[in-house]
Amino acid sequence: RAYIIHSSNDALAMACTIAIRYSTIRRQGYNADADKKHAENAPNEIQVLDYRQQQYRLLPLLAASYAIFFSGKHVLARLKNIENELVSGSTAITKTIVGDIHATTSALKSYATAFTADGIEDCRKACGGHGFLVSSGLVELSNTYLQSCTVEGDNYMLPQQVVKVLLKLVGAMQSGDAALLKDHKGTDMEYLIAPLMTLMKQNGGVPNKSTFVLPTTNGNARDFMDVSTILKAFQHRSACLLLDVAMQLASNMAKSSAQQAWNDCLLGMARASRAHASYILLRDFYNGLKEEENKSSASCLGPNEIQVLSQCLTLLGLYWMDQYLEDFLQNQSISTGSIPHLRQAILDVMTKLRPDAVGLCDARDYSDFRLKSALGKFDGDVYPAIMESARRDPLNQKSADGGVGMGYDESLKKLIVGGIGEYKNGLSGTVSRL
Repeated sequence: RAYIIHSSNDALAMACTIAIRYSTIRRQGYNADADKKHAENAPNEIQVLDYRQQQYRLLPLLAASYAIFFSGKHVLARLKNIENELVSGSTAITKTIVGDIHATTSALKSYATAFTADGIEDCRKACGGHGFLVSSGLVELSNTYLQSCTVEGDNYMLPQQVVKVLLKLVGAMQSGDAALLKDHKGTDMEYLIAPLMTLMKQNGGVPNKSTFVLPTTNGNARDFMDVSTILKAFQHRSACLLLDVAMQLASNMAKSSAQQAWNDCLLGMARASRAHASYILLRDFYNGLKEEENKSSASCLGPNEIQVLSQCLTLLGLYWMDQYLEDFLQNQSISTGSIPHLRQAILDVMTKLRPDAVGLCDARDYSDFRLKSALGKFDGDVYPAIMESARRDPLNQKSADGGVGMGYDESLKKLIVGGIGEYKNGLSGTVSRL
């Protein structure tokens, strides 16, 4: 599962590279500043990537590919550490740690592969009709990747594995088992302890109502620009959804069988697992950038790169907040009045990221040979590449007897040249338009 998670970043990044490069080459729509552009000898049509709709479709996917990269790196490092500890005979690896890594890989595999598969398809759609061409590279990329949603645990089954582990943490907190809670120190679940504790101590109100509420200051778009605030909102969302499942399960078991009670909670489990995975992805992205920043001159990332990737992190957090707004509204961590500020913040971040979109794709260093895409060529020479791929297609090769192409003489010629479809003496109803 760890390798599937890590490889997902490549699949999504390649799709984004193709779609974003093509969206900068493709121009569509009259530019209102056409006269000024003409005076500057610049094209008077708008690059497709300059449309907000296209930015909202593609830039969060590009940001997510980097988040999945850092999470995949984190999971592989943890598994290597566990392996080394076990081989050395250490007793430091407890059942809690094993359960935690199982929950992490299950949640990330389920969420990252589904998000990547959907993201590749969105990239194909974002390329319009040309995205449907085999020469776009996106068709093969999608067909090759889709199996990842099923292998090593179906994506609709794995959330149950995640919640089984997380519910043990809820149980430990409800029973006040200090020793068991101590075992969770350093695990990926540790972030849940503080918000769960505050939720369980609430008197009066709704037990799964968040104790953290956005906005925190003036009620404008700037409130949504702070990464630590975004992470805190995702922590509380995850805790609220998990506690909601625990409460629903306890309630259901009082009036039905354990099997039926579990079955009735499956949808809530999927939401809780998704919330857990999305927080881990954002946290690993944040921690990965901090590690690179602390390396200083030893890092391959300079201050400018860190800044741009931090904007990617912010955009991804806001995008998921907007996509799953019902979760945040349900636990009341966001008010309906702050939704316009959230969406304005998304626009602001996309404006900052737009000039660096192609650079973020080029930074992945995928060769044209690996992309296998006429649309995603590094030199941007898209349309000659599409024509060349059409020329190489066997159906467009000349037939042996000098005809136009395979099947023309056998099938099409009789419809076109003095053919069957011609109107003759009122006996035939149509003329072929071929």
